[in-house]
Amino acid sequence: DAMSDMLLVDAILFLRGWDLSTWAKLYEDMPSKQAKVKVSDRTVISTNDNETAATAPAALQTALQSAMDAMTSQENASNGPKPRCFVRPSGTEDAVRVYAEANSQKGADSLASEAMMLVYKLCGGVGAPPQPLIANRL
Repeated sequence: DAMSDMLLVDAILFLRGWDLSTWAKLYEDMPSKQAKVKVSDRTVISTNDNETAATAPAALQTALQSAMDAMTSQENASNGPKPRCFVRPSGTEDAVRVYAEANSQKGADSLASEAMMLVYKLCGGVGAPPQPLIANRL
């Protein structure tokens, strides 16, 4: 129930001596990019229960982790939030959904592009290979 949730949050904030602005500063959105890659069979890919790691094909998570580590070095993110990337099979079409976060939009686009190419190569991508993503320019 929403009212009991609100009262619980209010009690926790009171007990910690926090106000709403202190609580709000605990989380900051990172630039992100979502994309999809068409594959011949979405059942080739599987993930852990919370979809934060690919469990099959075996080489995919290792390759994604290497891409995340490279982006961490590239963005000098060793002290702050680290770039991350998740992939999961679509529930409705033969495609794999890709989600990437980094400390800059350029980094998120680059990481998503790398993940898309890894999915294409390791999970049976169909059609033309994914093109690199470019940050929206105003």
